[in-house]
Amino acid sequence: MTYIGTDIVEVSRIRKMIEMKGERFLSHIYDKIEVEYCSVRVNPALHYAGRFSAKEAVKKALLSSGLFDYVLLKDIVIGRDISGVPSVMLPHDMSKKGSVNVSISHTDNYATATAIFQLK
Repeated sequence: MTYIGTDIVEVSRIRKMIEMKGERFLSHIYDKIEVEYCSVRVNPALHYAGRFSAKEAVKKALLSSGLFDYVLLKDIVIGRDISGVPSVMLPHDMSKKGSVNVSISHTDNYATATAIFQLK
C-alpha cells in the first residue's frame, strides 16, 4: 500500500521562527545533520523551510497509513544522498514498516514537499 503526504510553507514564517526562537526552535524541529547543512547556505531560511515542509509531508504520509498514533518532526531527518537527492531517515520502529521518498521544491517565498510512504 502507498500513502502520500504534501505540505507547503512560507519561507518568511520559518525565518521569523528562527529569528524569534533561535536555537530553541531549531533544536526542537531539526536534527544536527539538518542544522549543519542549512546553516551554511546563502539563504538558510529557504533550506530550513524546505526541510520543514518535507518533514510535514512525511508526517502526513506516515499518519495516513494508520500505523502510527503520532510522529514527531524531530524524528524525521531529511538528508541528501550522494547525488544531492533528498533522503528520509526515520527511527527504526518506523523504517522497518516501510520506506519514504520525498521531493522538495522552493521559490524565494514558498517551500513545498511531497512524500510517499510505501509499506514493505
